[in-house]
Amino acid sequence: MGRQPGSGQGRLRAIPPVCELLDRPALRRMQEDSTVPRWTVRKAVQGVLERQRREILSGTREQVDGPERLEALILIEVRRLRTQSLRPVINATGVIVHTNLGRAPLAREALDALQEVAAGYSNLEYDLKEGRRGLRYRHLEGLLCELTGAEAALVVNNNAAAVLLALRVLARGREVVVSRGELVEIGGSFRIPEILAESGATLVEVGTTNRTRLGDYENAVGPATGLLLKVHRSNYRIQGFHQEVGLEELVALGRRKGVAVMQDLGSGCLLDARMLGLSGEPAVRDVVNTGLDVVTFSGDKLLGGPQAGILLGRAPVMKTVQTHPLIRALRMDKLTLAALESTLLLYRDPHAARTRIPVLAMLAEDRDALRRRARALAAKLRAEGLTGFSFRACASTAKAGGGSLPAENIPGAAVAVNSLSHPCHEILARLRQASVPVVARIEKDAVLLDMRTVRKGDSVRVVDAFREVFRDPLPAGS
Repeated sequence: MGRQPGSGQGRLRAIPPVCELLDRPALRRMQEDSTVPRWTVRKAVQGVLERQRREILSGTREQVDGPERLEALILIEVRRLRTQSLRPVINATGVIVHTNLGRAPLAREALDALQEVAAGYSNLEYDLKEGRRGLRYRHLEGLLCELTGAEAALVVNNNAAAVLLALRVLARGREVVVSRGELVEIGGSFRIPEILAESGATLVEVGTTNRTRLGDYENAVGPATGLLLKVHRSNYRIQGFHQEVGLEELVALGRRKGVAVMQDLGSGCLLDARMLGLSGEPAVRDVVNTGLDVVTFSGDKLLGGPQAGILLGRAPVMKTVQTHPLIRALRMDKLTLAALESTLLLYRDPHAARTRIPVLAMLAEDRDALRRRARALAAKLRAEGLTGFSFRACASTAKAGGGSLPAENIPGAAVAVNSLSHPCHEILARLRQASVPVVARIEKDAVLLDMRTVRKGDSVRVVDAFREVFRDPLPAGS
């Protein structure tokens, strides 16, 4: 490694120049055969050296790495610079609709539709029958009405936008009555009171956190009331001494008082959840059948499509929403429309939806099949001969995620990973550094690879990730 001078400034002088490192064998070959642009290699060298300088000056590094170690670090930095920031990962967490990991994987039909529409021109806003300009929203309205029984439908870019738009149209300058037990905040700091304020409506809270009665709503309705609003609580649950008003009762009250009723459903399920062996999530058609004025939900949660906000409701109310000027700021692009339409088409056959839409297939997969896949993956990992590691199949519990089915613990199987030389948090960190990162969880002093979300075909990439990051002599975080 060479002599390391004692003082901080002396150690800084021991850092080799950029040109010396650029002449290292692996880096020189990389530049000569043009596999990597020269500027990328130079930037990687500069980045590694700058990191060494900062660590020396801050006192977190005692000595400069030798040339071979620096070369290895530079190769890692080159790979990082050449890798897209947004890239695929393996979801081994057991959270199916994982908001941080992109929520719902798309069905093959949706991917094919994306490619076909993206490759050329389309009739996005062109009426082929009339030969003139059309509306992009018409591509989905008829299909959504068919699947849900709604009189009219509209799709915008996400459910937060759908809620904001509906509130803006139905209650701007008026009062919105909401139960205190539904004034929730969900991921990304989406707070119902703040969205109401942004829409120009005034919040009127009724009931208490745990108990709200029909009379509370009725007493709050007055000349300034524009809307009665029910909100899905996402992952927040109230248990024990609890009472809330059903949507049917609220709709009946709205009819008597001449006030619109809306539900923010959060995650809309187009199938009966019991078909998936689950309960606790209302089917969108059942919500629409209550006769409420507007319901909103996401396209990328239990529906299993791309990010979208879907509004359904009664024709007179929806007509007002569909013509609001805010629509242009919230509209969907052609790729999202194509992916969502192809996903919705699968729902015409419930069996096809359950087997071909990935979110539904993951929710419905049989426990015995998961156990078999867990045992097979554990055997493949053991065959890698990684020193000090143990891999075993075990029982696990998955979650729907995305605020859906919060009370449901979905039994399944996982691979439990332990190591004598690597603590669990380091195993997680290293797996995230793989060429195809693997995101897992820690439970009962083991790293769990939950097979509910490790999709069929991804086991090979999980094995590749272990091989890559645990046969690499560099420590996690380098």
